[in-house]
Amino acid sequence: ISISLCIVLMFISMGHMVGLPHLFHSYPIVNASIQCAIALAVMIINSRFFISGVRGVLHRAPNMDTLVSMGSFVSFGYSVYLLVKIALSDTAGGQELLHGLYFESAAMILALISLGKLLEAVAKGKTTSAIQGLIDLTPKLVNIIVEGKEITVNVNEIKVGDVFVVRPGERIPCDGVIISGSGSIDESALTGESIPREKSVDDTILAGSVNKSGFITARATATSEGTVLAGVIRMVTDATATKAPIARLADRVSGVFVPAIILISLVTLIAWLAFSEQGIGYAVERGIAVLVISCPCALGLATPVAIMVGGGVGAKHGVLYKNATAIEIAGRVKTVVLDKTGTVTEGKMAVADVLSWKISKEELLSLAFGLEKGSEHPIAEAICEYASKEGIEPLVITDFSTLEGRGVSGKCGESAVLGISLGYAKTLTKVDNTELSECDALVECGKTVVVFLRDSLPLGAIALSDTVKKDAKEGIAALRAMGLYTVLLTGDNRKVARVVGNEVGVDEIIAEVLPADKEKKVRELSSRDKVCMVGDGINDAPALARADLGIAIGRGTDIAIDSADVVLTHGGILDVASAISIGRKTLLNIKENLFWAFLYNCIGIPLAAGVFFVSLPPMFGAFAMSLSSFSVVMNALRLNLWRPKFKKENKTMEIKRSYSVNGMMCPHCEARVKTALEAVPGIISATPSHKKKSVTVILASDIDDAIIVKAITDAGYQVI
Repeated sequence: ISISLCIVLMFISMGHMVGLPHLFHSYPIVNASIQCAIALAVMIINSRFFISGVRGVLHRAPNMDTLVSMGSFVSFGYSVYLLVKIALSDTAGGQELLHGLYFESAAMILALISLGKLLEAVAKGKTTSAIQGLIDLTPKLVNIIVEGKEITVNVNEIKVGDVFVVRPGERIPCDGVIISGSGSIDESALTGESIPREKSVDDTILAGSVNKSGFITARATATSEGTVLAGVIRMVTDATATKAPIARLADRVSGVFVPAIILISLVTLIAWLAFSEQGIGYAVERGIAVLVISCPCALGLATPVAIMVGGGVGAKHGVLYKNATAIEIAGRVKTVVLDKTGTVTEGKMAVADVLSWKISKEELLSLAFGLEKGSEHPIAEAICEYASKEGIEPLVITDFSTLEGRGVSGKCGESAVLGISLGYAKTLTKVDNTELSECDALVECGKTVVVFLRDSLPLGAIALSDTVKKDAKEGIAALRAMGLYTVLLTGDNRKVARVVGNEVGVDEIIAEVLPADKEKKVRELSSRDKVCMVGDGINDAPALARADLGIAIGRGTDIAIDSADVVLTHGGILDVASAISIGRKTLLNIKENLFWAFLYNCIGIPLAAGVFFVSLPPMFGAFAMSLSSFSVVMNALRLNLWRPKFKKENKTMEIKRSYSVNGMMCPHCEARVKTALEAVPGIISATPSHKKKSVTVILASDIDDAIIVKAITDAGYQVI
């Protein structure tokens, strides 16, 4: 409406300059009155600028609206003064005074600022597309099973414990556990992992992921605001709602900017009145131009829009920043400290060797089983799992306790028993040379050795090994290529740490560090540079909290995730590189925005003041101001073009085969065939179709057709 009225106003006031009829030129008071009425209408329509501007002054915090409303009001007030003079003048005098009216500036300033706000709002709307995209991942309807019948309900009606079904191609409505069937689940929207994961009975499925194939029945474990997806949305929203430290610079500048601009505007007005023969109209025009061309809006937008886009881009790639500070610090990190177990390695320990010295292997395993079953450490779980598979019964252990960073202790009858690290064992007991050399040889191979003692007498040892994660070497290479210094920090012994560290290629290895000392080591490193700590365990929580930036592996413990500033939903070291890369790009974008906002004002304000003796009408100043804010937002949107520099590669050689199958009548039949085939070693996935009476099988290696045919036949169906 404002723009439409301004077009009419411009036609009446300035149309004759481009050859259009000069309306009511013979009646200057009519011409001036119409201009006044239209300008007043535009001012009333945009009264919010005046209200906000006056409130800013009353609260001693003048803002951009203060400048806009002052520019418009001064233009209008001066023009009303001339309108009165026109009314008191003759026709010739009135016609001369018409050229000095600024009603079109008073209205056009407001109209162009409103247009700029509209463009800015549209552009900022695009910055929240990632959040909206996450919200849209949840389907509106869900099929649940009630009393044996399948009914369709609104997704908000599903409750924890309800049984729901998901067909191929459908999105999963809530978090749940599969109770029947299996499927290939695409979790890329949540984890950034592009390869679908095969899931079957007892596996967890997450809201927002897509069932690519297979018929699944699942029981809801979390709904609505309790789902992992809802947590991701909250985290992204919180990050975009907070301020980064660099935003304080813009806040400090904006705090003095508006009063300074008002002062410059007054000085400009007085200077032109005192030292120029241009007249009062020209002096007023210069003062108004200074008011409206200045742009604290661009300064104010420089940081939040970049943070908004950066947080959204991170969410799309499985990197969740908890706040704006985390995004900025990620861009400043120089050193990356990596926990070993669960971060660089799989964290799934497996028993590799059992050394029995004073008792039999079975007795040693029985003691170890009884002692370790009270611990939740990955090493303890591996020992208990191995002993259980060997059919060993655990000894009864009393007075169990954990020796932080060293092992576990307890009592077997009247004897004190220990399951401790080799290094600690050497300080407590004398191990003869033969036994010592056996343990050292295992450690040299990168294995972790646990020594078991009874009353300080070494009974035997169990060696465990952990495998390095597939992307660890590639991820650390990516970090180093970015100029980052990498450190492996672990409580494991030096020899094991050295084997792992050398394999993945870190710059420095710090081993045999107790959980309490990890925080001290991170603090020492932080005294030199901005440090990022990456971990996944409870013992990493203090170090994660101490680091300038804590990054938690998404599949880690809740405590580690709560202590961290960034959560990686997929959990690879390549994602650490992505988190830092996005932070760097966002920080660079903020600096670019601030630079252009400052540069714009450094050029625009002197230009408006007439320092370069160039006449810049206030309406052009208003347009330029709106354009600068719009350009800042558009520059921030360029962050959406970010892509991971180091991509995960799927190196599996796949073979595809198809078979015609008789007897499949429904999705349940498909699920039976799929389950039977995917249980065969070497089969990656199976996609049956009862409508096409066929099944397509993806193989990791060349498997004999007879094995596949037998699996289908055993499931109760016939291969044609």
